[in-house]
Amino acid sequence: MPVVDFLSTNISDLLSYPFDANKRIFGVYLLGAILLALPVFWRISTDKSVKGFVKFLFPIDIYLSKSAKHDYLLLVCNKLLKAILFAPLLFTMVPVALGLSDFLEKIFGTIQPITETLWVVIAVFTVLLFILDDLTRFILHLVLHKVPILWEFHKVHHSASVMTPFTIYRSHPVESYLYACRMALTQGIAVGIGYYLFGPNLKMFDVLGANVFVFAFNVMGSNLRHSHIWLSWGDRVENWFISPAQHQVHHSIAIEHRDTNLGSALSIWDRAYGSLIKASSVRQLTIGVSGEHGHDTLVGIYVSPFIGVYKKLFKRKAKPPISASHSDKKINQ
Repeated sequence: MPVVDFLSTNISDLLSYPFDANKRIFGVYLLGAILLALPVFWRISTDKSVKGFVKFLFPIDIYLSKSAKHDYLLLVCNKLLKAILFAPLLFTMVPVALGLSDFLEKIFGTIQPITETLWVVIAVFTVLLFILDDLTRFILHLVLHKVPILWEFHKVHHSASVMTPFTIYRSHPVESYLYACRMALTQGIAVGIGYYLFGPNLKMFDVLGANVFVFAFNVMGSNLRHSHIWLSWGDRVENWFISPAQHQVHHSIAIEHRDTNLGSALSIWDRAYGSLIKASSVRQLTIGVSGEHGHDTLVGIYVSPFIGVYKKLFKRKAKPPISASHSDKKINQ
């Protein structure tokens, strides 16, 4: 039956996430997060035992909270919804890559592909792909924060009152669609430039199929970004790379923190834009979105952004009531 096949395929895909280096919850990335959490635990905990470490990593009040349960459900529901609704609508990188390559050829003319030193070609293409991916993530993230209509959808992610590694999957399908389009566009641009410069035999340095820089970013605590574990790289490093603690600041309920630390791996974009905050400058942190109550149910998570958009687009300012005169004036004849 088609429905059974559809469910079987998508559930099998979900179950493969811990074994896929292109997924955030890949087992090696989770292990890296655990190892990086160990010195944090050792520094702040009084119960320095294996049991104490497990409790530190997986506090029940966080992982069994209502907010966390929504994250688990959204991982599954969004996977199915995207397969049903968005898969037919997504464009791929191929037309972007071919179009850009043809455009560069018309502007600069045909060149002899650079193929003499293969490792240089691979290194340049790997760096290009990583830089473009990180930059476009920052740009889209900034747009999601600054455009009021899009903020209604991105607000779903910020509505988490606690964070676990599964909070990365707490997103509205509309936002997921935008990120999928961004990925196709970014890869198309990188491949188009690479094809023009180096010819069709493009390769990147990868580890288990993931860009080597993306692999390193994920191993170095990407899963702690959405967690209760405060891990800062220190001011100097945080000038260049976003630490897990800096991303937690981004999730702060404080309005002055909301539009900060928008970068994914690199903090240079935030520095250039003026939105960088160091973890050392924040003393107290509460996660969530102030005054929002539409995301406390699964239905609300999906529906409330559309209601918010409707209100922003169609609400009318109420006209001030016509005030009656305090007293009727008598006219003397």
